[in-house]
Amino acid sequence: MVNSSSFDLVDNHPFTEIYHLFDRFRNGVWLVGIPSWLFGAFDRVTAAFADGYVSAIEFIHFVTAILFLLGWLYLRPKPDAGFEATLLQQYPLTGLEKTYLETAQSRMAELQDQHMIHQEYVLPFSYVCQIYHLLNLKHLESVHSFSLNNLRVIQVNQMQPTDIGGSIKFQTTLDSPFNALRVWRQPVVEVDLTLHTPFTVELSIPVYSGKRMTVMFNAIPLNQTQHKLFIDIYSDLKWYKPLLQLLLHAASCLTLFEDLPYLQKLANRKIHRLVQLDRIPNSETMWLFKRFAALYGSTIAPTQVIEPAEQH
Repeated sequence: MVNSSSFDLVDNHPFTEIYHLFDRFRNGVWLVGIPSWLFGAFDRVTAAFADGYVSAIEFIHFVTAILFLLGWLYLRPKPDAGFEATLLQQYPLTGLEKTYLETAQSRMAELQDQHMIHQEYVLPFSYVCQIYHLLNLKHLESVHSFSLNNLRVIQVNQMQPTDIGGSIKFQTTLDSPFNALRVWRQPVVEVDLTLHTPFTVELSIPVYSGKRMTVMFNAIPLNQTQHKLFIDIYSDLKWYKPLLQLLLHAASCLTLFEDLPYLQKLANRKIHRLVQLDRIPNSETMWLFKRFAALYGSTIAPTQVIEPAEQH
């Protein structure tokens, strides 16, 4: 159990608030550009092949659109500080925070050779909303019903607590015969979800022939109504790396867009109620979040309902 002062947040200087506002605007512009360029590239490609014949000018058009999309992805706003620096800025390096940092660093160092992409965002929602979303297995079915195309959680096989977190293994199935994921994974696979620390969550997904895709989420609260989310994706797939990175950037952005309405809905509730143990269902799909609440729920300060107009 962490000390009740562990989640006390440092006061933000006005210049820091202005910087975070600019950072959100910069990331927002970049995010809006991605679906625009994706649509443009898709439109040019379909137009080029619509009549079964690709003229020289059509070829130039769709190659140009794809190059612009790739260029936009590589124009991603440069990260200003990693999750380590952000964590250290927000919290003093006490024994507990040092343990959290070392645990996350150790796991990410193990995966470093497989690193594919890194993304980070400042989001105008309580950190608790993000953790609730990441640890609730059923949100794979509901919030991400479009991007995962009717993926279903069918069985929880193992639940293992640790001193500062826990892990869970669960089976998923592809409910739709037209699911694009069928191209590279079995119809039923066992997925690992791990709460390493109160800030770090790992999702590990089997692909094929022993290959895996691993996503590390580091969510650091900046204040009661904002958090910074770091997404790092790793894989030992032997695909052409630039193409895989392009696909992963697009997939990560799509899932984040799907997250936003639900995170907003959570933010409009009284945040501290999310971690009240008597309010969390006893279902296996909520076990890992209930573990988080048992360890850290008492450190979440009661807050008023966060209305959209109050967000900065």
